[in-house]
Amino acid sequence: MASTHRAQVKILEVCQVTPSLNSLDSATELSFPLTFFDILFLKVTPAERLFFYKLTEATPGYFNSVILPKLKLSLSHTLLRFLPIAGNLIWPAQSTKPIILYALNDGVSVTIAQSNADFDHLSGNDVCEITESHPYVPQLSIITDSKASVLALQITLFPNQGISIGATVHHGVFDAKNVAMFIRAWAHVHKQFSENENADLITLLPELTPFLARTIIEDPDGIDMLYLNSWLGLNLPGLDTNHNRSLKLFKQAITDPHNKVRGLVRLSSEDIKNLRERVLCQIEKLHLDEETRPMHLSSFVLAYAYVFVCIFKAKGLGRDDKVVLGLTADCRARLGIPENYFGCCVMPFFVHIDPETVVQENGFLNVIERLSEIIVRLNKGVLDGAKEKYADFLAIRPGTLMVTVSGSPQFQIYKADFGWGMPRKVETTSIDKTASISMQENADGRGGIEIGLVLLKHEMEIFKSLFVAGL
Repeated sequence: MASTHRAQVKILEVCQVTPSLNSLDSATELSFPLTFFDILFLKVTPAERLFFYKLTEATPGYFNSVILPKLKLSLSHTLLRFLPIAGNLIWPAQSTKPIILYALNDGVSVTIAQSNADFDHLSGNDVCEITESHPYVPQLSIITDSKASVLALQITLFPNQGISIGATVHHGVFDAKNVAMFIRAWAHVHKQFSENENADLITLLPELTPFLARTIIEDPDGIDMLYLNSWLGLNLPGLDTNHNRSLKLFKQAITDPHNKVRGLVRLSSEDIKNLRERVLCQIEKLHLDEETRPMHLSSFVLAYAYVFVCIFKAKGLGRDDKVVLGLTADCRARLGIPENYFGCCVMPFFVHIDPETVVQENGFLNVIERLSEIIVRLNKGVLDGAKEKYADFLAIRPGTLMVTVSGSPQFQIYKADFGWGMPRKVETTSIDKTASISMQENADGRGGIEIGLVLLKHEMEIFKSLFVAGL
C-alpha cells in the first residue's frame, strides 16, 4: 500500500516556454475555430497525465545544467509546430463562440519542482492513495472568464531516482489522442537535440506532425451552437450560471479522497486470447445467433468488460443499482479526417446495463453484448444522434454508477522516449475525479493492455482478488 513517508514537494520555478522563433518557420498571430467536437467538451474537467522516467543520474546539478535546459529547448521547438497549445482559449465580446488565439509571446506555463518522495513507489505497481499523485500535476490556468490556457506542464526531479512530467490539458481544445501525439512529438524532438545540436535538422515523423486545419470539420446542421447553448443553459453544481459566457470549467470534487486508492492492472496478450476463447465457447454453448446478436471481441471490449465486471462485484452492487457504461469513439477514420488531425474529434456513447445481467453466470458475456451494441451503433453512423448527446447525458439519473474509458491502447503512449528509455509508468491522474478507468498499451511492449482505476480501499482489495482469480 501507500508509503507512510510524507513527501515534500518544493516548487523551484514557474516559467513560460514560448515557441522558438529561431527557425525558418516564423510564428505569427493565428486563430483557430472551435468545432462542435471541441464545444461538446468545453467545460469538462481537465485531463491530467503523469509520465515517470527512471533516471538515476539525475542529480540536482545535472538536472539544472543539462536535463532542464534541453527539455525547455525541445519544448520550445515542439510548440512551434503545435501553435494552438501555446495559445489561449478566448471568448471575444463580439464573437458568438470561443476561439483559440495564438499571439506572439504566448506560451505554455511550466512548473519546475523537486520531491523527496519514493520514486519507485509512485512509478511502480503499488496501490497508492490518490492524493500521492496530486503534487505532480499542474493546475490549468483560467485567467479570466473570457480567457483560459489550454495546457500546463510540470517537470519534477526526484534526485538520483528519476523525473516525472505532468500534463494538464483542456478538453475543449484537444483530445487524448492529441495529448499522446504532443508528448511523443516533444520526446522525439528532445531525443534529436541530444544527438544533434542543429535545430534546422530537427524533424517530426508524419504521424507526429499535427494537421491544424480545423475547417475540415463540417457542421451544416449547426451542432456547435446547439452544444454551446446547452452549456450556457445548464444549471449544475460547479458551473457559474451568473456568467454564462464564462470559460470556467465544471468542478468535479473528489468524494472521500483520503479513503480512495489508485491501482494498475495488466492483461497480457495471452490473457486477452484466453478471455476471447472463453466468450467464443459461451456463444457456441448458448447457440447464440451472431447475426442478430453480434459480439465485438476486440481487445478493448474484452478488457473493458472484464474490468467492469470485477468493479461491479467489488462494489457489491445489486439489482436496484443504476449502471451506465460509456466509451468515446474516435471519429477521424470514420469521417475521412486525417489521423493526425489536432483538435477534439471524439463522440461519447452510453448504454444502460441491467445489474441483474452482470451477476449472472454469463455476466461477462452480457456486458460484452451491451458494449457491442455501442460498436454497432457508431459503425452505422458515428454522428447519428449527435444532436441529442446533451439530452442523453442529462437523462442519466443522480446516483448512477457511470463507468467510462480514458485513453486507448492504440495511442502508443509508451513510445514517448526522451532519450532516457520509455516511461516506467504512465498514469491518467484525473480518473479520480471522473470515475473513468484508463486504458493504454502494456508498458512491457509485448502487447496486451494496462488498466488504471480508482476505488475505495476495501473495494480495491476485492477487485484485485477477483481480477486475478478470473483469469
